[in-house]
Amino acid sequence: MASNDLAALSRREMCETLERLGPDAPTLCEGWTTADLAAHLVVREHDPLALPGIAVPRLAGSLTERRMAATKSKGFAANVATIRKGRPLLLRAAPAMVDVGEMYLHTEDCRRANGEGPRSLDPEREGALWSWLGLAGRLFARRVRAGVRVRTPDGRERDLKGGREVVTLTGPPSELVLYLTGRRTAAKVELSGDPAAIAALERATLSI
Repeated sequence: MASNDLAALSRREMCETLERLGPDAPTLCEGWTTADLAAHLVVREHDPLALPGIAVPRLAGSLTERRMAATKSKGFAANVATIRKGRPLLLRAAPAMVDVGEMYLHTEDCRRANGEGPRSLDPEREGALWSWLGLAGRLFARRVRAGVRVRTPDGRERDLKGGREVVTLTGPPSELVLYLTGRRTAAKVELSGDPAAIAALERATLSI
């Protein structure tokens, strides 16, 4: 399946999950309901004035909060419909695997906060998420004060950060992405390696 088709599938699943759970369900994003998450996705893709606060959390302030509130006030159904339409023209040049990753993460934010476990993803989607780790994995692991290696059950490996003491995370790409973007408690990942490196990973603040 082409990467653009995978991105479209991931977006459709995101919207279907939001609609199934409704606007008031919890998410893994602390303090956010599904309605908040839908508003976030619309603002992220369609409101350039709020982008600095979304991309760099320490820059977030009253402007971003106001834009989020204004978007949420448009209604849950309207926001889901906007998400379903896809990225605006100016953002379509971004790699499709980024869209696959973002939509996968936020779908799991909704599903797993509501007691739903891991899905069995097709090999193409797992491959796209593995590629996303190659693109952004160093960013995910940047705050870990140790070496970080990821490994899949079929033996693929990638070093995300060098170090004398190394922790290895083993799992499907989908679960590795969840863990490395801060969804530790929801991710099904096995940690191994130097005890000091494992401790460093567990202490680190992980995020996109």
